[in-house]
Amino acid sequence: MSKKVWWIVIIASLGYFVDIYDLILFQVVKKDSLRSLGITAEKELFQWETYLFNFQMIGMLIGGLLWGILGDRKGRIKVLFGSIIVYSLANICNAFVTNVESYAFFRLIAGIGLAGELGAGITLVVETMQKEKRGYGTMIIVTFGALGAVVASLVGKEGDHIAHAFNLNMQGWQVTYIVGGILGLLLLALRAGAYESGMYKGLETVNTKRGNFAMLFTKKNFPKYLRCILIGLPIWFVVGILIAFSDKFAAYVGITDGAVTVGKSVMYSYIGLSVGDLFSGLFSQWFRSRVKVVTGYILCLALAFIYYIHMSGVSIDMFYFMCFVLGASTGFWALFVTIASEQFGTNIRSTVSNTVPNFVRGATVPMTMGFRKLTEEFGIYPAAIIIGTIAISLSLYGILKTQETFSKDLDYLEE
Repeated sequence: MSKKVWWIVIIASLGYFVDIYDLILFQVVKKDSLRSLGITAEKELFQWETYLFNFQMIGMLIGGLLWGILGDRKGRIKVLFGSIIVYSLANICNAFVTNVESYAFFRLIAGIGLAGELGAGITLVVETMQKEKRGYGTMIIVTFGALGAVVASLVGKEGDHIAHAFNLNMQGWQVTYIVGGILGLLLLALRAGAYESGMYKGLETVNTKRGNFAMLFTKKNFPKYLRCILIGLPIWFVVGILIAFSDKFAAYVGITDGAVTVGKSVMYSYIGLSVGDLFSGLFSQWFRSRVKVVTGYILCLALAFIYYIHMSGVSIDMFYFMCFVLGASTGFWALFVTIASEQFGTNIRSTVSNTVPNFVRGATVPMTMGFRKLTEEFGIYPAAIIIGTIAISLSLYGILKTQETFSKDLDYLEE
């Protein structure tokens, strides 16, 4: 790869790293932050955790549409700059909230900002790299970016020590949010040398509609757009339910209540996700197929899920190992977004690349709401089985009906 391409891959990877750090941060500090706001009853904690998480996901739905359209109309680079400013400032504001209403508002704004990073980065890379090698670029972005969750769990754990070391009159969860905001603002300096995609520049000389969201609802485009969204559903079922409520699943299988923390579960699952994304990217290049590799990953995820919901009497170490396995099995996130980006023409590619992953993230809202309702009716494990089976089945349908896009020429327009 040329220096120009390497630089684009590096800044996209760093951007996604900070993006994932801030995205997962709430899962790590949610209990401590809510308790500091006066919510201590376990039932209330569960309700507010879900409420705030859903606000963040709704923000990502809004942001996915906003940044996607702007990326096609104004350029991929401008979205990379704009989105990181929004979520960096929102996360700093999150450190100073005094009630759950303001907390929810700034999680919404943070979600809007976070929605722009991955789609813009992936779009920029697939339009810049050689068509036979672009899978390596997206693999690097997501593999490195997933480690942001690991750093989020470590910083969240050490927040109190950081505050003490710098003599800050703050709680650990506040420091963790501020660190995320500062990392994002520092990243802006690195992005000064970023280059716009050549394919996008070519649009400036062509009279065509750019970022027209309605084009995705034509008879030709909507079925493949919907299939792209379905493919990613199990990933956020794992992140938003199995890992986000891992402390409750652990208690259910007999591990001492409180022994398993969500922060550690997130860390191990995202280490797994990083490893999984690395190998899924390599496999797709070796087998010259995106569809075959994603299909294999979904089947592996189904097996890991079956074991997870049937295990009993396991040790804490084994439980965390299963968090790692679940994360590795969802390591087709890079391929999933790449497939979506490669399905459509240059004039709506950013819109697709931003909305598809964020609609999947947004689907966590109905999944968590359904999970909570089903938990009240049947219990935590039957609820997980029902939601998980639906998500995995829809994903398999989506990938098996999707056209192979490896080495597809992307320099074309949607009419």
